[in-house]
Amino acid sequence: MSGSDTRLRVAIIGAGNIAERVHASFYHMCSDTHLVGICDNRPEQAQLLATKYGCEAFDDVDTMLSTLRPDVVSVCSPNRFHYQHVLTALAAGCHVMCEKPPAMSPAEANEMRLAARKAKKVLAYDFHHRFALDVQLLREQVAAGTLGEVYVTTARALRRCGVPGWGVFTNKTLQGGGPLIDIGIHMLDAALFVLGFPAVKCVTAHSFQKLGTTKSNGQFGTWDPASYSVEDALFATLEFHNGGILRLETSFALNIPEQSIMNVQFCGDKAGATMFPAHIYQDDAGQLVTLMQRETADDLRHARSMAAFIDHVKGSPVALAEAEQGYEIQRLVQAIYDAAEQGVTVAL
Repeated sequence: MSGSDTRLRVAIIGAGNIAERVHASFYHMCSDTHLVGICDNRPEQAQLLATKYGCEAFDDVDTMLSTLRPDVVSVCSPNRFHYQHVLTALAAGCHVMCEKPPAMSPAEANEMRLAARKAKKVLAYDFHHRFALDVQLLREQVAAGTLGEVYVTTARALRRCGVPGWGVFTNKTLQGGGPLIDIGIHMLDAALFVLGFPAVKCVTAHSFQKLGTTKSNGQFGTWDPASYSVEDALFATLEFHNGGILRLETSFALNIPEQSIMNVQFCGDKAGATMFPAHIYQDDAGQLVTLMQRETADDLRHARSMAAFIDHVKGSPVALAEAEQGYEIQRLVQAIYDAAEQGVTVAL
């Protein structure tokens, strides 16, 4: 910040779909931020987005950070580069909002967590579903005991034929995995957030690669089946030390009747709940009784996530999907992949 302009100077690393649709558009509209630069190793892509938002384009991260000296950096690069770009931004004295997943491994996520702590900077991850009003409501009700003991949770992030036809989503080397690390991680985080992040005892899982290598197009475009190297469906069970379980189902391609499902159900001994839209219910002599219900699911969760990050950077004591929880989520994702690939129960 300089002169009389008190807005936070913001730069974005990565000029793909999520950078344009969420980060750049938010910073452009937010009265507390000034988008000053966008960097991508594809110069034409960086320039395209920079022209749209009236800022400078770069193809080298270090050059952008040393030239512009931003207060805040959004990391929207492919998963493989989150670790490198977050550490570089923190070292440059920036607060960081990083797209999920945090990194490619728990070791990387842990180093990022420690680097943020050492730099005394905010490091947050865009687990935006937890910022939906529906999720906030359910967290409050679970904490208040409305559901009683929640002993079975089912998180589903499923697509019938929704393999992303853009970016590097089918490349395990660059992405780290398929639907689990892309969309399943979102419902996993939202479910654990509502439950208060209970300690996980062990994980079992099964993954499948049945459709992504035999088809080449779907609702999100085309892909090369010959280079499809990620799972197209995965099913996991997390056992908690408190005796409860969480079942996670996620897919890019799975022969289900719905085009897509992104939801979580909670079963407690007093009541049950569904996340989107938030609905709490119980049984009365065989009849379903609604205790609480939102008419429609909150669709402003991305904006709420970004706003919470900026508010936190400016000093407001708002909760974030911060580095510590990001590390825990990364540990669970790795444990699920290890359990599926090795055919074993992974203890944590």
